[in-house]
Amino acid sequence: MANPKIGIIISSTRPTRIADKPTQWFYDIARQRSDLDFEILDLRDYKMPFFDEVASNAWAPSQNPEVIRWQKKVGEFDGYVIITAEYNHAPTAAIKNALDNAYVEWNRKPVAYVGYGSVGAARAIEQLRMIAAELQQVSVRTSVHIQGADFFGLMQGQKTMQDMPYLNDGANNLLDDLAWWTKALKTAREN
Repeated sequence: MANPKIGIIISSTRPTRIADKPTQWFYDIARQRSDLDFEILDLRDYKMPFFDEVASNAWAPSQNPEVIRWQKKVGEFDGYVIITAEYNHAPTAAIKNALDNAYVEWNRKPVAYVGYGSVGAARAIEQLRMIAAELQQVSVRTSVHIQGADFFGLMQGQKTMQDMPYLNDGANNLLDDLAWWTKALKTAREN
């Protein structure tokens, strides 16, 4: 039996983003597991317009080929980890748009969060949890927050993720919770 698949979604598309650093760090920890398989999904690779379909794909098929490509890709996964920045106390417009441009593909699947920003993207993650509820996702309680001096050191190039080994336990706890929810919800969906 194949392992459940988890999509790690990079939410920032800015040319100067630091998202690649926490994404690679998290991916390196995640792929040490033998019970889940992981793939990084970079929103830069999906040139979706801001949501402009006649309705959510819960009610009407999407028409834009790039949106359909996105829906097919996210539909391949049994769960997700969103690597999120926080812009003005909120998640990025790119991740909100990516979430809005699919619906049925997210349903009854778990989602977890790794956030970075001055407060570790806590406010962005809080908003993403509300969006996930509307998308019929299950938000995993455990999150990883890269904040304060760690975030600013990372942003200014004075620190690397390897300078923050204390975050590894949080990442592993997140992955343990995500694995449990992924397996439980996959079993339920298949029955």
